[in-house]
Amino acid sequence: MDAKPLTVETLHQHLGDGPFVALVDAFYASIPNDPILGPMYDPNDLEGARRRLADFLIFRCGGPPRYIETRGHPMLRGRHSPFAIDVAARDRWVELMRGAFPAAGWSSEAEAVLRPFLESVATFLINRSSDPALGLPLTEPRRNA
Repeated sequence: MDAKPLTVETLHQHLGDGPFVALVDAFYASIPNDPILGPMYDPNDLEGARRRLADFLIFRCGGPPRYIETRGHPMLRGRHSPFAIDVAARDRWVELMRGAFPAAGWSSEAEAVLRPFLESVATFLINRSSDPALGLPLTEPRRNA
């Protein structure tokens, strides 16, 4: 029987939970002191945010549905709407996530599968602009309430 090809939907089958948890841990290690993203996170809920992201990635990549069982449908745009996510925030999130892959020990093949998905989702979550001509609201980032 042939193994399923490495896709976003089969990553968990190939990797298990560990690499996703390590990736998210490496990413969140940078958050508290980050001048762009740090203010968006409640310092009293970093562990919760870390767990939610790990569970989301595991679920989205074909693993157990813990995220759905605890949070319901992801509704990513709605859940992120309170936060001012502009291009700078998106780019910083992507930059920190890119840096987390080698720190978490991901193979270049597995990273090449997940990175485009993460970058696409990060772009999808942009909800603010620093350019009024784009018609998006100008607001300051706020911490998760």
